[in-house]
Amino acid sequence: MSVNWRGVFPAATTQFHTAGSLDLPGTVQHIDAMMWAGIHGVIALGTVGENCSLDYGEKLEVLRAIVKQVDGRIPVLTGVAEYTTVLACRFAADARKAGVNGLMVLPAMVYKSDPRETIAHYRAVAKATDLPIMVYNNPVSYGVDVTPAMFADLADEPHVVAIKESSENVRRITDLKNVCGDRYVLFCGVDDLFLEAAMLGAVGWVAGLVNAFPEETVRLYELAAAGQFEEAVKLYRWFTPLLHLDTHVKLVQYIKLAAAEAGHGTETTRAPRLPLVGKEREEVLAIIRKAIATRPKG
Repeated sequence: MSVNWRGVFPAATTQFHTAGSLDLPGTVQHIDAMMWAGIHGVIALGTVGENCSLDYGEKLEVLRAIVKQVDGRIPVLTGVAEYTTVLACRFAADARKAGVNGLMVLPAMVYKSDPRETIAHYRAVAKATDLPIMVYNNPVSYGVDVTPAMFADLADEPHVVAIKESSENVRRITDLKNVCGDRYVLFCGVDDLFLEAAMLGAVGWVAGLVNAFPEETVRLYELAAAGQFEEAVKLYRWFTPLLHLDTHVKLVQYIKLAAAEAGHGTETTRAPRLPLVGKEREEVLAIIRKAIATRPKG
């Protein structure tokens, strides 16, 4: 199975009303703003989309609203982050009915599977759908590492087409190329490693701070894709203090606060995530406001 997935795919935020209920109009309005800036695809219900803070029915509501709003203009993927393999397979099927174009599949949540179990999980989901799958590898946050050797093992699954590499080890891009060749479409999944990953062969970026700074994110991708690295480095150096916010345990709160400061949605999250307060809030706001004040022209 081949896909044309390339470019900037935001891990989009899910918007909530102050009381915590879903804000579907706010969610799709934000995606519209990022499409206006030139994003190439969108991923709903990833980590930044607070997948595990929504119940099953709410997730499908979000997907149906986004699919309707996007109306085929760009690919829509959904995160698949369930506690069991059976439930992941069920959600993959229901997401297909909701109209998504692909799946970004995580290992089963909570239980830390070993390599044999991890591969079995991905094979089961791949066999339960006719949609293309991006494997989300994030051992830092989720405690399960899908190694290049494991991807070589999975290479016979035709629906597994892409990798979101978020190990925070940029060497993995080269290792994946050396072990698997061009079998997979490679996406960088760590904001502050994007330019390094692009230079080594990543052709896509599952981005977080794009929720706050969509124009700059798309421009950085375009410069890297064109090999204009001198200009890309200048923009990257301005962007990097913001991009570091993507690697913190509170990345959801940080990214939503940045987006709100930049005029894109609200910072409201669902508990147990709480609004930032005190010194932490002041420090994060200082980074965001400095970036806004020094935003590159054009």
